[in-house]
Amino acid sequence: MTAINWKVRFKNPLFWAQAAAAVLSPILVGLGMQWEDMTSWAALWQALCAAVGNPVLLVAALASLWACVTDPTTAGLGDSRQALTYTAPKAEKD
Repeated sequence: MTAINWKVRFKNPLFWAQAAAAVLSPILVGLGMQWEDMTSWAALWQALCAAVGNPVLLVAALASLWACVTDPTTAGLGDSRQALTYTAPKAEKD
């Protein structure tokens, strides 16, 4: 069975930043927009609504998010057995 340690990922702010960039980047590029165009929540909402109505942009955003979630250092789609035991993101040891 494929498992992902969602509890630890959700605790990691880097995961959230990566997931947001993974979804927003292909949408903005597909709509011909720049980050600077997102000057209000209304502008961001309009971009997201336009993307949902465009199958190509929706698939691109989902594929980008998929790449953000999967761990390329393990076989298959899930986390390693070691990563599944973590209760917090693993800190680097010097």
